[in-house]
Amino acid sequence: MSEARKKRYFGTDGIRGKVGEHPITPEFILKLGWAIGRVMKRDGKDGILIGKDTRISGYMFESALQAGLSAAGVNISLLGPMPTPGVAYLTRTLHAQAGIVISASHNPFYDNGIKFFSSEGTKLPDELEFAIEDELDKPMETVDSKHLGKAGRIVDAAGRYIEFCKSTIQSKVDLAGTKIVVDCAHGATYHIAPNVFKELGATVIAIGSEPNGLNINLDCGSTKPASLQAAVLEHQADLGIALDGDGDRLIMVDHKGEEVDGDEILFIIAESRRKTESLNGSVVGTVMSNLGLEHALQERSIGFVRTLVGDRYVMEVLKKEGWLIGGESSGHILCLDRTSTGDGIVSALQVISAMFESDSTLFELKSGMKKYPQHLVNVAADKTFDLSDSDVINQAIRDVESELAGSGRVLLRPSGTEPVVRVMVEGVETAQVIRLANQLADVIIESQKNK
Repeated sequence: MSEARKKRYFGTDGIRGKVGEHPITPEFILKLGWAIGRVMKRDGKDGILIGKDTRISGYMFESALQAGLSAAGVNISLLGPMPTPGVAYLTRTLHAQAGIVISASHNPFYDNGIKFFSSEGTKLPDELEFAIEDELDKPMETVDSKHLGKAGRIVDAAGRYIEFCKSTIQSKVDLAGTKIVVDCAHGATYHIAPNVFKELGATVIAIGSEPNGLNINLDCGSTKPASLQAAVLEHQADLGIALDGDGDRLIMVDHKGEEVDGDEILFIIAESRRKTESLNGSVVGTVMSNLGLEHALQERSIGFVRTLVGDRYVMEVLKKEGWLIGGESSGHILCLDRTSTGDGIVSALQVISAMFESDSTLFELKSGMKKYPQHLVNVAADKTFDLSDSDVINQAIRDVESELAGSGRVLLRPSGTEPVVRVMVEGVETAQVIRLANQLADVIIESQKNK
């Protein structure tokens, strides 16, 4: 397939948008179900799983997908509310041909999307996404009635996934006497995450665990951990766990109520693997990963590689190199020695296991990494504006890098979703970092006026 070809619907993580606006409409999702069914039938295989998060539109899109797949002659197994990584796991272990998740992850309830997993529990390769888009151009035809797909429900899906999560840490890890606050973001983990930690012996205080279809990610979960921080302090808990709406992201809170972000979680897991001689290679982050993570890993002779923003790119490097651990600052962590995709619950268990093995608090473990001050400025910019073509901007970047003198980092990155340029500066001193980021932002603004 030509690398120059662009996808019309698929982004880095499936298809996503506002409900009722193309392509997130019942009509399109019906056709999408038919298209993926047509592509999957080519291999002569059968059986697709469908899971969803808790947003109200999930019912509508579940029915539309089911109808489209049936029309293509594909059998369907419904999982009901199920975290994205749970669908990936069940797709693999139930030997389904593919898994579909109806979710917009950490977005508000009025957004939704469709994600796909291959039979191995990994994201679909580009060639399959292109093939699905090709089918969408064709008129929809229904197979003969005797060949229509049938639908059933897997009633023990949640229990199967709970047992898998618990299996990702050693059986000797006993959480009796440990108090944990779990924020489920009123999302797909509401009936799963609290039970995982309870069954391992912990005392669990569940918040964000009463979804009503409209409150998913609303002032809670991994994108807004303030309520979790308050609950940890109120209940004098040992730690807090914040997941997002579909359960693939993780942010934690230590017993002091301080946030532990994806970079710190990645550091803790990597350091734990190093001590047990199971790291097997370097760690992969992104261009947005904090410089403190890179330095902390270097101090421990752990290699570190950066990719573009997006867990898809992190996964590509891990797979190519045969490495195991990677992730993003947002809390999307990949532990390929435990599972095939980002999994918030599994990642939290790896951190808890590290606490248990080292007899340390979460605060003590994260203290091994010193985060550098980081300041981000979004500058409005036309999509056609070329940063690399401006001598003035390039000189301004060199000036900032010279002032940082090797103890900081500069990143200018056009947004893939908004008409802005993201200006990020890291360094040792907060005031300097803020000043330099604003200085670069002003240069970009002036350069656009003068182009």
